[in-house]
Amino acid sequence: MKKILILGTVLCCIAMIKGCGPYVQPLPAPRDPAPGPSPGLRHFDLTVLRLEIFPDPVREGQRMGFEAVVANRSRYSALAHLVIKDRDQIVTQVFDVLIRPGENQIAFPQGAYRFSRLEPCFTVEVDLDRTRRPIDLEREFCLHRTPQGWTMKTQQIGRLVVEDLDFSPDPVLPGREVRFKATLRNEGPPLRAEIRILDRDQIVTQLRDVFLPSGTSQILFPNTHYTFQRFDHCFTVLVDVERRPFRVDAARQFCAKPVGWTLNPPRP
Repeated sequence: MKKILILGTVLCCIAMIKGCGPYVQPLPAPRDPAPGPSPGLRHFDLTVLRLEIFPDPVREGQRMGFEAVVANRSRYSALAHLVIKDRDQIVTQVFDVLIRPGENQIAFPQGAYRFSRLEPCFTVEVDLDRTRRPIDLEREFCLHRTPQGWTMKTQQIGRLVVEDLDFSPDPVLPGREVRFKATLRNEGPPLRAEIRILDRDQIVTQLRDVFLPSGTSQILFPNTHYTFQRFDHCFTVLVDVERRPFRVDAARQFCAKPVGWTLNPPRP
């Protein structure tokens, strides 16, 4: 009997350990906090590395397409609507372009474009989440005119030398019209430029969109009423290519002396 009681007690204890006692529900395992909304791709994550046209050069009346390389500095991808504009005019656009992290090469469809300005400049805008903003607000990509057509490629500039500068009539009397003529040597490839004649910081006369072939050419400026007021006036020639001034060497200093006013060098 004593052995039976001991055996029963042992079995009862085993049963209680395995669940005969009151049931207790275990606590759930702790969960990670729910992630917040993804920040996604933003306008300021994008940069236009390059914008090209095709064909290049393009002639007036030809259909023109664009190709852009856009860098995405974020780790997010997104579908976007991209627009190329000339001021407020939409030139071409693409819809639902997938922009991935890194560099993205994006081709725009060809279309007709009217060259209505001396130097057309383009900007790229992107529409994300129905908000359109420029990429690189201050950056413009400009075409310049060459004898072969309009191009976006950077012009190569050679050495420019003013071999001679004179005006007519010479001598000129105060209050009369005067017309300047420059002899300019271009030691590089042909180019188009804006040429100005300066007296110190004052613009005396200028010409826009001047074609400068390789070699020596004579440039005749329009008549101007220029007031000769100082004892002497020394003139310099400035050449701008794509809105950038380039140094122009001179064979000599071109100064007008008040003997009447003349640019002819004094006789020995």
